[in-house]
Amino acid sequence: MYSVWPISVVMSLLTAVLTVLTTVFTPLVGAPAAALAVLGLTIAVRLLLVPFGVAQVRAEKVRARIAPRLAEIAARYPKDPEKRVAAQQKVYVEAGTSPLAGCLPSLAQLPVVIALYGVFIGQGPDTDLLTHTLAGVALGATPAAAGVSGAVVFGLLLVLLALVAWGTRRFLPLPATTPEAARMAEGPLSYLPFLTVVFAAFVPLAAGLYLLTSGAWALGERLLLRRLVPEPAPKALPRT
Repeated sequence: MYSVWPISVVMSLLTAVLTVLTTVFTPLVGAPAAALAVLGLTIAVRLLLVPFGVAQVRAEKVRARIAPRLAEIAARYPKDPEKRVAAQQKVYVEAGTSPLAGCLPSLAQLPVVIALYGVFIGQGPDTDLLTHTLAGVALGATPAAAGVSGAVVFGLLLVLLALVAWGTRRFLPLPATTPEAARMAEGPLSYLPFLTVVFAAFVPLAAGLYLLTSGAWALGERLLLRRLVPEPAPKALPRT
């Protein structure tokens, strides 16, 4: 997957930026320069993806506005899925959105996220950067390979990731536009954010730092955008 264009091209670009940042930070902070470069590159990429976050929040607010109508339709046609889907689709069209509106921005940014993650697990063109250390632990080391010396570093990383996951589950629940979606949002699926903690227990330190930085940024960004982004005006229907 990481050799497929355009992911491979993006990975080469990200690796070059990571190398430059490490060179710049080394005189300032010394050994942790590469770790700081990982954080800086992750934040830079997240900044570039802010427009997609704005689109997601707008779609989220539209879904919240039409949620009562969707629930009313679901209650009206509990045993007729064909009529229910048709009526709900009409509501989406009138609102100028679709059930996938909140997913499309995530799909659009997926190649960049995959490339960034690939660089941090050592799939990029230059893996020497992963030999740099943070608190004596190589960025390319996994928790299992880090030994006792890396237990504190990885332990702190996992705790911070768990806190971010808790905040995501608490403040950014899954969208519940229908009664079925509401039940799913309160069930096991609501614990999906904690998968980052599981991933971080098996991937290199650089990838764990990326997961922590990206997750914390996503949580803060979404909470801020919810306050700043206005709700889109209802779509004007054509006169008949």
